[in-house]
Amino acid sequence: RFDSGMTAASRSLRKKLVANLIHRRRFTIEWGDCDPAGIVFNSNFFVFFDSSTWDMFEKVLGVNRADIGKTYDMVGFPLVDVSGRFLKPAKFGELVEVESEVSEFRRSSFDVQHKLTVRGEAAAEGTETRVWAGADPDNPGKIKAKPIPRAVIDRFAVR
Repeated sequence: RFDSGMTAASRSLRKKLVANLIHRRRFTIEWGDCDPAGIVFNSNFFVFFDSSTWDMFEKVLGVNRADIGKTYDMVGFPLVDVSGRFLKPAKFGELVEVESEVSEFRRSSFDVQHKLTVRGEAAAEGTETRVWAGADPDNPGKIKAKPIPRAVIDRFAVR
C-alpha cells in the first residue's frame, strides 16, 4: 500500500479531516456519451468520475486544474484502482448530478467516492484510488508517489 509508515492515529485523523466535504457537479448527458440506444455507455461513467475528481480539486484548492501540478510540485494524481456499480440507466438529455468526496487521505494516496444521480435517484456509484505523483528524482522520465502536502489535505477539512 501507499500509506506505509503512518500510525493508526494518523490515518484516523486524516479520515476525520475530510468528513462531509461533498463536491457536486451537474451536467447534461450528451449524445456522444451514449450508445445507439441513447443510454450512457458504462465506461463513460468513469470519465464523469474522473472529471468530477479534477473539478473537485480545482474548486477546493482554488487553482486551475492545469496549474495544480506546478502549484504543488507534482505531475498529477494517476488512478491506480477503480470500481463501479451501475444501478439504472442515464439517458441522452438528462440532467445528472455527481456527488464526490475524498473519503480518505493517506501519506501519498487517497480515495474518492462518487455517486451519480438522475432526478435524485442513484444511477451509478464509483470508487477511485489515486496516487499523488511527482517526477522520480532518480529517473526524470518516470513518476513516483510522493507525500500529499499538508496544505492540500487542510483545504479539504470541514470545520
